[in-house]
Amino acid sequence: MIPAIRKEYNEAFTKEKYEAFLEELNTAHPGAIEFRVAETPIFVPKDFKNKILDACESIVDIIVDPKFNELTQNAIPKNLRVTGETSHSHFIAFDFGICINEAGEYEPQLIEMQGFPTLFAYEVLLDDTFRKHFPVPANFDCYLNGFTRETYIKLLTEIIVADHDPENVILLEIFPGQQKTKIDFYCTEEYLGIKMVCLTELIKEGQQLYYMNDGKKTRVKRIYNRVIFDDLQQQTPEVQEKGKVLFEELDVEWCPHPNWFYRISKFTLPLIRHPYVPQTWYLNEVKQIPADLENYVLKPLFSFAGQGVVIDVTQADIDKVKDPENWILQRKVKYAEVIQTPDVPAKAEIRMFYFWKDGEARPVATNNLGRLSKGKMIGVRYNKDKEWVGGNFCYFEAH
Repeated sequence: MIPAIRKEYNEAFTKEKYEAFLEELNTAHPGAIEFRVAETPIFVPKDFKNKILDACESIVDIIVDPKFNELTQNAIPKNLRVTGETSHSHFIAFDFGICINEAGEYEPQLIEMQGFPTLFAYEVLLDDTFRKHFPVPANFDCYLNGFTRETYIKLLTEIIVADHDPENVILLEIFPGQQKTKIDFYCTEEYLGIKMVCLTELIKEGQQLYYMNDGKKTRVKRIYNRVIFDDLQQQTPEVQEKGKVLFEELDVEWCPHPNWFYRISKFTLPLIRHPYVPQTWYLNEVKQIPADLENYVLKPLFSFAGQGVVIDVTQADIDKVKDPENWILQRKVKYAEVIQTPDVPAKAEIRMFYFWKDGEARPVATNNLGRLSKGKMIGVRYNKDKEWVGGNFCYFEAH
């Protein structure tokens, strides 16, 4: 995105440097990185960074509005409601595509948002390792709002561990060691001192939860929740049975509370009006189907990892939908082939991390991750056998 920096980076790049970088990245937690790590970060100029932050802050304005809870009451599937909801989500992630508008200018466009954690700890390792192997331009940083590696980890710890002993706080997931994102779980254990625990290992006594910590039964007072409940519903009956404990009255704190996964999600998109947010409608509220359906995507509200998304929409696709209140129609955006690589340019997505500490009026932007793609969609399955694609992050121009 900054031609001089991109040119300099690409000319200095060698496969040997990249392989040395990957080797060190993989030594922290051997075998834990199961996705492709891209050859380059995204260098983002300050004007583009400010456009993204402007969009994020305007969405945050909607989320902090006292009416937001009422507007999103129907976002949470009735069978997936969890008791003890907190007053806000501790984490929000905003996904933006780097797009090109009709005037030929680069602009961010919101693709998705989630009131749920992402690779918060892994990104620390990624930046640490990258800096050892490649030069980072002066005045560029992956952290936002003046955060540093130390203050970022400190805030993450204050939010997740809060005022508890780390042994009473767990990272909860379904078979965490089998997840594609497990590198983040290992990094979380390392930086925050909490343990990852599989849902199937929870022990319930009355309203209290316990786990076995090095052979010692230990009370769970706070859960750093990484369980996606849509994923829970795809598990075996035995695992789903174990999962029922999460819907009971429990003497436990949630971070973030599972209900926020639904409140801040695709469900929120039709509530937003901003130039960097594609126009979106609940399908059941569309009075007249647009004549140019090829310029829209059809998305189910309750799915994850891009499942069920219809990219080339036809009237037949819309006619097939039996529950239009659970679908959105969203105007397509045009990804820019913006990142110059040794062969063809790559498209890019940027995910902004917002952290919301209890007692604060609103969340704050802290860090980011990115993804590069040369396929029809951003994601691993569309980028097989390609180079200069995969997971990465941004270095933002600071001032």
